Amino acid sequence: MPNLPITNLPDTEEEAPPLTLRELFWRRFRRHKMALFGLVTLFLLVLYSVGGTLFFTEAYANLTDTTMRLQPPSHEHPFGTDTVGRDILARTIYGGQISLLIGLTAMLVEVVIGVTVGALAGYYGGWLDSILMRFTEAMLNIPQLFLLLVMAKFFGGRVPNLTLFGRTFSGSVVVIVLIIGATSWMYLARIVRAEFLSIKENEYILAARATGTPTGQIIFQHILPNAIAPIVVSATLSVANAITLEAYISFLGLGVQPPTATWGNMLEGAYNYIETAPWLWIFPGTLIVLTVLSINFVGDGLRDALDPRSLAR
Repeated sequence: MPNLPITNLPDTEEEAPPLTLRELFWRRFRRHKMALFGLVTLFLLVLYSVGGTLFFTEAYANLTDTTMRLQPPSHEHPFGTDTVGRDILARTIYGGQISLLIGLTAMLVEVVIGVTVGALAGYYGGWLDSILMRFTEAMLNIPQLFLLLVMAKFFGGRVPNLTLFGRTFSGSVVVIVLIIGATSWMYLARIVRAEFLSIKENEYILAARATGTPTGQIIFQHILPNAIAPIVVSATLSVANAITLEAYISFLGLGVQPPTATWGNMLEGAYNYIETAPWLWIFPGTLIVLTVLSINFVGDGLRDALDPRSLAR
């Protein structure tokens, strides 16, 4: 047979372009079904707390009418009324804003303190590392709830009310935020320290030092971006922790004080009506549980998505 010329056949399959970091992160995150559920639930909770202000005013949420006290859920009051006749639906809307605000701002305080302490200890080492870590360990040995109760009792009522975005907040909101943030940073500091100790020994960090790169630039532009994954996960979970801690101390009467509503202080006194008026604790309690679970689910998804050892397929 004659030799036939070999022709190049057209490629029927093209090689897919490599995924960007954002696309890779989203692919990993969306495989975590509970994380997606938590993300959607969080969005709905924020929409509930923010969008509800279009239907109810804060004055209505704080309006007392003793003739309507302890009314069960009805068409007029879908979540019922509390012991002084206030509408629970309206109070869960405005209380949700404060609870979420406390969780986010306390997380920011925690991240600032924890990252600062961990970065200084991990980068410089030596005597500074010893001092900061011994202080961190001392803080860890003090029961957090006990410390929260003592500090809330001591500082409660000493901060005046403040007005922000047209709303009047009890000064206890600021106190609770600062207390929770100042007593929750220790685990994050240890995580950041461990990351800095590992990353600062890499060759590109040693090269940056050798070329005279300023210390601040090395910390904030070279090391910190590479340690951001565990910080993001820890910060996400700390929001749920802050909301839970606020509910603890508010339930004991040392949290955010009236007239400012939170999901936590709405539970105060509800234990007297667990059987006779269950709507007092069912609705705010359910919102707290949904928020905490959703944030934990999202945190688990972020941990898997940001893990460099997870598979890209």
